[in-house]
Amino acid sequence: MSKPKINGRRGALVVVSGPSGVGKTVLARRVAAAMEGVGVVLTATTRKPRSGEADGRDYRFVPRETFREWADAGMLLEHAVYAGEFYGTPLDCVEQTLAGNDIALLLIDVQGAAQIRQKLPESVSVFIAPPSEEALMERLIGRGKETEEQIRERLKRARREMALKDSYDYILVNDDLEETANDFKSLLETIRLQERT
Repeated sequence: MSKPKINGRRGALVVVSGPSGVGKTVLARRVAAAMEGVGVVLTATTRKPRSGEADGRDYRFVPRETFREWADAGMLLEHAVYAGEFYGTPLDCVEQTLAGNDIALLLIDVQGAAQIRQKLPESVSVFIAPPSEEALMERLIGRGKETEEQIRERLKRARREMALKDSYDYILVNDDLEETANDFKSLLETIRLQERT
């Protein structure tokens, strides 16, 4: 397996996808905090920050005009529309993450993941799945961030995303956060070893 090369810097780009509410962000941040040389790539969005979110920490929150300019100028590694808002990965954020780490975790939806597989087939993809649709619904309701209609829409989308999970290199079922984090760390150690050979 050869390493993806982003503007001269080599490193392992690990694409992480999964339905909204499955816990991929919490999981990725926990693993990155516990493992040296693993960083999470900051992505950009046109949606408004939710309560507790901060620009530059959770996302780059940008106006639609700025996002379109970046996309037109080729400054995004991938981009997609989700729930009526634009999401994408600025190339400079990937470069910044790889500058200080040998593994960059990229948390994106299935549309963006498909784009990256085409552009960088040597990247590694991991799908985080819920133990069941019922468990996912409970998590979405428990977050208290969405209306009933939004939850129904997210579940419909989750079914479509789950149908694509077999196109990923690895699937992790997030039944227990601690166990899944340990499994993810083991997987990243394996990826790191493969990158060094």
